[in-house]
Amino acid sequence: MSQLTLTNNNFQEHTSQNRTPIIVEFWAPWCGYCRRLGPVIDQLEEELQGTVAIGKVNLDDEPELAEKFDVDTIPSLLMFKDGHHSELLVNPGSKAEIQKWIKEV
Repeated sequence: MSQLTLTNNNFQEHTSQNRTPIIVEFWAPWCGYCRRLGPVIDQLEEELQGTVAIGKVNLDDEPELAEKFDVDTIPSLLMFKDGHHSELLVNPGSKAEIQKWIKEV
């Protein structure tokens, strides 16, 4: 998959200057649930190709971004669209829950 790795250096570019909405997953490699959610995110990326981009923020590498968006539980998702972001989706329980959240945003 072509998920973006987001860092402090490129976060602004991909979340505010991009015309395509982007879902940002906050995760960490030691998080078992994050690893289990990975294939679901991959499926969504494939299904939404061209309409929504996917980016990932590794909390271990980018703690400032987690703090900026009040992420204290992972996995958490934010969607950025037109320079604004949604409320956090914390610990999504299923693909259906994420799909519902996307439609509501």
